Amino acid sequence: MVATVGPMRHSTSLVWRTAAPDDAEAVARLHADSWRRLYRGAYADAFLDGDVVADRLAVWSARLAAPAGSVTVLAEDGPDLAGFVHVVLDEGGRWGSLVDNLHVTASRHRGGIGAELMARAAQAVLAQAATPTMYLWVLAQNTAAQGFYRAVGGVPVERGLVAPPGGVPQRLHGAPAKLRFSWPDAAPLAARLDAPPC
Repeated sequence: MVATVGPMRHSTSLVWRTAAPDDAEAVARLHADSWRRLYRGAYADAFLDGDVVADRLAVWSARLAAPAGSVTVLAEDGPDLAGFVHVVLDEGGRWGSLVDNLHVTASRHRGGIGAELMARAAQAVLAQAATPTMYLWVLAQNTAAQGFYRAVGGVPVERGLVAPPGGVPQRLHGAPAKLRFSWPDAAPLAARLDAPPC
């Protein structure tokens, strides 16, 4: 039986917007925090316990300075970043657009933010990509995330090996596996959202 995600139940104070270059630090900090909490065992402790924030800041500064071909949507609660999603449009050939990152602040998990971010990613794919298909990769060890992706309509279709962050093999712990989840048509996911696109 496939679980379904019920009505989105997050704070009404949330603001949804497209990221700008000056958001790179907040996005990098949330990304690094997620990796430290959820990627341990797949990524090397030395990498996670080191200056992973600086690594992520370099990545996000470059991405948000030149966002052509991608969309990054933020969920903000006042001055705080509650979550974000990053989509690379038409990245994967027959698989369509890549949801390259989805992260929600630990204290806000299970509040509907991730589901709404996924719906907004689907909305962006339908509006800007050449095809309505989208996909993502998730760590094989991250069974909670896999359950979430199933609940929002994703189907596991393939298994592969995780590429080392930044192409540095020492940043991995062993040879961790990942799963590809696919959405052959992003429309049902986008339809969960009544709000206009960011």
